[in-house]
Amino acid sequence: MGKEDFYRCNDTCMKFNKQFIQRLIDDDKAAQREFYHYFSAKMYGVCMRFAKDVDDANDMMQEGFIRVFTHIADFRNEGSLEGWVRRTIVNTAINFYKRKLKKGNTVSIDVVAENADKSVYIIEKLSVDELLILIRELPTGYRTVFNLNVIEGYTHKEIGKMLNISENTSKSQLSRARTALQKKIIAIKNKEQIE
Repeated sequence: MGKEDFYRCNDTCMKFNKQFIQRLIDDDKAAQREFYHYFSAKMYGVCMRFAKDVDDANDMMQEGFIRVFTHIADFRNEGSLEGWVRRTIVNTAINFYKRKLKKGNTVSIDVVAENADKSVYIIEKLSVDELLILIRELPTGYRTVFNLNVIEGYTHKEIGKMLNISENTSKSQLSRARTALQKKIIAIKNKEQIE
């Protein structure tokens, strides 16, 4: 079996060959468990960044892996398999968010308005867990745009198309998300100084 017969997954050198991918296509439960076990921790982290709470993250994760297994035959070995799985999970999170908007279960992306404060850059002083908690506390629109732009690297134009909002709305949501995060971080640091 040559190098072209393998799908690179990530830098840990774990590889899934064509036969393994075919097992996934054939709905092999053992292969699905192995695949899920390998990717679940990273993808759960992606879901937690987009979700308001653990229940939403679990729902996104389940829906995302159902989509991965349903569409694994669409993977064309263009880029990494892990990247393809991640994009599928991110798209699932976006669709989850859109459904919640349609059902009226969340605040619209344009509803909440805040005045921008001067930038304070103290985010790097927080632990990853503390920052993830703060991100989850953001309103859904802010959180979604923040994750798509800052974490996933999408442009405001791409975000606008994904969320059916204008490019300027995406920029505004990111600015407001950063301002809200900065206020929360300042409050935490002030509290720590008092204690």
